[in-house]
Amino acid sequence: MLIPNSILNGIAVLMLTIVLAVALFSQQPDSISPAIPDPQITAALHEVSPQRIQQTIEKLVSFYTRQTLSSDMPPGSEKGINAAADWIHEEFERYSRECGGCLEVRTDQFIQQPGPRIPTAIQITNVYAVLRGTDPANAGRMYVVSGHYDSRNSDANDAKAPAPGANDDASGTAVSLECARVLSKHRFPATIIFLTVAGEEQGLDGSGHFAKMAKAVGWDLAAVLNDDIVGGDRTPGDTSQDAHVVRVFSEGIATTADEKQLKTIRALGGESDSSSRQLARYIASVAKEYLPPTTLSPLLVFRHDRYLRGGDHFSFNEQGYAAVRMTEFRENYNHQHQNVRTENGIEYGDLPKFVDYDYTANVARLNAATLASLASAPAPPANVRLLTKELQNDSTLAWEPSPGGLATGYEVLWRDTTAADWQQVKPVGNVTKATLPLSKDNVVFAVRALDAKGHRSLAVVPLPER
Repeated sequence: MLIPNSILNGIAVLMLTIVLAVALFSQQPDSISPAIPDPQITAALHEVSPQRIQQTIEKLVSFYTRQTLSSDMPPGSEKGINAAADWIHEEFERYSRECGGCLEVRTDQFIQQPGPRIPTAIQITNVYAVLRGTDPANAGRMYVVSGHYDSRNSDANDAKAPAPGANDDASGTAVSLECARVLSKHRFPATIIFLTVAGEEQGLDGSGHFAKMAKAVGWDLAAVLNDDIVGGDRTPGDTSQDAHVVRVFSEGIATTADEKQLKTIRALGGESDSSSRQLARYIASVAKEYLPPTTLSPLLVFRHDRYLRGGDHFSFNEQGYAAVRMTEFRENYNHQHQNVRTENGIEYGDLPKFVDYDYTANVARLNAATLASLASAPAPPANVRLLTKELQNDSTLAWEPSPGGLATGYEVLWRDTTAADWQQVKPVGNVTKATLPLSKDNVVFAVRALDAKGHRSLAVVPLPER
């Protein structure tokens, strides 16, 4: 039986349509995969030393107490918070000499007025070092790692008794210092700030002042990593600790969101897409690129912080900055905010012998990898929008080029509305608009920039544009 030409033509068109569809499908998105590690960043991570971290923590403990009110210790006594601040300043200066003066070592000193845990006005000193970005168009973009160097014992206002603070938070201070030591040997387009603050135990006073100062002078703090209690407590006999996990806490709805923004968040289901939440996801992706899971894996905790507790990342969130907190998997409260003593066979107090220095070194590697990745990458794309002018099943996103000129292309990410992290990615080239055959009603989109070496920016979730 002869088949009419009209039918043959129809079959040919159908086959061509199938071929085109298959070709199109073959160009469809890939699952999220780690980027190729940057050799410079890998080299920096190899320089992180558990022994150096141990030396830093033991030195900080040697100041007897670093309680914020202990600033009236006799000068030259090598005790108290002022002596600790001087030593931190000297360490930053030493790192700077080793890199040919690459670090700008600074102090942020101010008088804290009386409050609930500040009986009389007192001077507080934040100490920090700046590794200035090498690219003038990107050096204004800053990334911060922070730990608080003050300590406390059972009484928040006791400035006389020992307060070793080995884990809380000499460990976080050691991370900031170690990041400064290893990253100062390298150069990045954007700027990195290595920060140590005081007054945390009295009410986040040091970080509060620094964050407000940064906001007042217009610093672009694009991300803040706060390390607090990252010593990986290793109490003998405690089998509940997990030395392969660090918790990363991040706020969902930005502290600074106003009523209009809240209305948009509720309408779009954007409760889990704050800038801090994107930073947490970025940290998780960096860990996959640079740290074997048998070494350390971030556990993303989608909460601002632990129950009944807070940290210095709050201060930065309150000024509108993306900031997260890193903390060990399981805290031992016998070794936090306790006078050093033994009762009923239980040792209390925050002593160096309970710190796992290999664990803290891995946390430092995660911080250093994140800072270096962000400072190497292009800025995120600007003014990212999801076009919603018409009812259609395709989704069109538009954005403005990444500021600074480092971007050579862009990627569109998406995930199910019930998924915690990005699931799919579609490279779209060096363009500022892309249409995908996906319903905007069913997924959450984001766009990120990348450079010629594969460094990726933070992801930006679009706002609807009608």
